[in-house]
Amino acid sequence: MTVYLRSLETAVPPTVLVQTEARDVFAAQPGLTRLGTRLVGTCFDSAAIDTRYTAVAELTKDHRAENPRFFDAGTGLLLSPSTKVRNDIFATEATKLFIEAAQKALDACPGIGLLDITHLVTVSCTGFFNPGPDYKIVRALGLNPAVQRYHLGFMGCYAAFPALRAAKSFCEADPEAVVLVVCAELCSLHVRTSNDPDTIMGSALFADGAAAAIVTAREDADQPALLQLDHFETVLTPVGEESMAWNIGDEGFEMVLGNYVPHIIDDHIIGALEPLLSRESSLLGLPYRDIRHWAIHPGGRSILDKVQSRLDLSDEQLVPARETLRNYGNMSSATVLFVLRHILDQPPAGTADGGGERICSMAFGPGLTVETALFTKLTSPARDEPTRSARDAAVPGPSTQPESALA
Repeated sequence: MTVYLRSLETAVPPTVLVQTEARDVFAAQPGLTRLGTRLVGTCFDSAAIDTRYTAVAELTKDHRAENPRFFDAGTGLLLSPSTKVRNDIFATEATKLFIEAAQKALDACPGIGLLDITHLVTVSCTGFFNPGPDYKIVRALGLNPAVQRYHLGFMGCYAAFPALRAAKSFCEADPEAVVLVVCAELCSLHVRTSNDPDTIMGSALFADGAAAAIVTAREDADQPALLQLDHFETVLTPVGEESMAWNIGDEGFEMVLGNYVPHIIDDHIIGALEPLLSRESSLLGLPYRDIRHWAIHPGGRSILDKVQSRLDLSDEQLVPARETLRNYGNMSSATVLFVLRHILDQPPAGTADGGGERICSMAFGPGLTVETALFTKLTSPARDEPTRSARDAAVPGPSTQPESALA
């Protein structure tokens, strides 16, 4: 049975975090050592990021909070609220993104009605609350209260693929199933000033965003599917458990992102891809660059550099990942779906046999876990819309301009 992705939409909060301006604020914090100050400059400047988005509206110098919790615009000091304060904000702000992304995915799929949704899978690793985002989406959108709900929590940057894999399994078990998958992350809630290299790197990379997809095996002649979901695989590398982790601390969640991670990926990426590519004999032994599209989770610039070098991919094949990183930063689980959306927005290339264009995709996370997926791009929607970044930035409303954070 063939399972399709019928829509894929993204959303970001309204506040823009300009990388150079954020760097200057983080570098000016009084608790930094001379080495810490140098690390801030190096990490922010080498991240290959221009802008990110944050749900923390307080991270603007124009915002004057009576009792600031994250950033005191008057003094220029970054503050360190408790995990409870951060999580309370997550419950409010993440709910908005979950609902917005879900609504956009449904709006982009006119052949699917609210009551057609049979399963809902939500994903996040940046906060917790209950009743959770799955419940909030059902109530806000008016889905059937009997919809089967699942939440994948605290898995990290690779979690979109277990969610899509679960959706595919639901559809294979029930040909009439329609699954709504929604990932939303507020990574910026957990940034803080520190002399610790991992914390500095996290502050330079992570951002907020959401993505949602409709997955089903139903056919609809009036609305061709975007992607065919072909295969998924999971691989654990033999090393790396201590190099990438995500822990709960007293002042937010704590990222462990060791500088050895790109080397681990470099050493094991070939082996991680083997189970996926062996699913189709036509791909065995094929040069990696002969697979047209690569949707790589941009965990960081150096990770993309290692993947491109090891697989001998072209600069063009890395554009979707690098542009996503440049415009949005690392939004954890939602990020690879932004990369896929970038590929879908590209004009069709056309194939000799008239078939679709293959997409090999991968995401990395704690463990070190490598999730891989193989898709077939079926259509490129012809719609008179602005670019993806412009669409996302316009999320707050037609007359709302994003605020520049720490500007």
